[in-house]
Amino acid sequence: MDAHTFETMGTVVSLRIGGAAGDGDRAGVPSPEAALDAVRNVFTRWDERFSLYRPDSEISRISRGDIRLTQASAELRDCYAVALDWRDRTDGVFTPHRADGVLDLSGVVKSLAIAEAGEVLRGLSLSEWSVNAGGDLLVNGDQSPGQDWVAGIVDPASRQELLASVPLVAPVRAVATSGSAERGEHIWTSVGGGPSPYRQVSVIGLDIVTVDVLATTIVAGGEAALNRSVETFPIEVLAVLQDGSLVATAGLRSRNG
Repeated sequence: MDAHTFETMGTVVSLRIGGAAGDGDRAGVPSPEAALDAVRNVFTRWDERFSLYRPDSEISRISRGDIRLTQASAELRDCYAVALDWRDRTDGVFTPHRADGVLDLSGVVKSLAIAEAGEVLRGLSLSEWSVNAGGDLLVNGDQSPGQDWVAGIVDPASRQELLASVPLVAPVRAVATSGSAERGEHIWTSVGGGPSPYRQVSVIGLDIVTVDVLATTIVAGGEAALNRSVETFPIEVLAVLQDGSLVATAGLRSRNG
């Protein structure tokens, strides 16, 4: 099964269409190329509005003081509301406000874009697919009849190696990974203001926004945030400590023997 890819948000997005051979020939079902264009349009719109690396984006205009948050689009204010809700649900460990006061919604933007891309694919009558944006993965249906999608979690010490392969058995549909292996120390930590105890955290769960936010939260909040997240949400976690040792929740340990 080929991956159809494009670059956006400083990463690579890949789309895979699953299901039985010949499904793409059904009336009303788009080609993989048409599906890719639809997904690309979703990510392009989110990137154009929310990227702080684009001086013309709406959030950059807010950062410069060109417009106030109260003057922002409904889409941006809705995204901000999502981020504030998660700030409350994580006791402030996850936050859309940088230490320098800049509003930064990157903690939810990518996962919201992935979620919308999934809705677009469903609207195109596609029921078996995976969308992977820089290692954050959302799936639907089966990879092939009777075969679950499988998420590969990369070893931060060797990007060519896998730490684990996790079958995504419904209702588990999403995986997100946060950490410093690819982009350096880009997550603001709340553990005494120093580096996170975790080099990488992968969260597996029911929806992409939840797992993405919680992966960031655990990196930022350390062991206390990991324990609270596991107690509060239906997730599994595979974390890599700074010394390379692994921490896995009970569900993952039992699944992998």
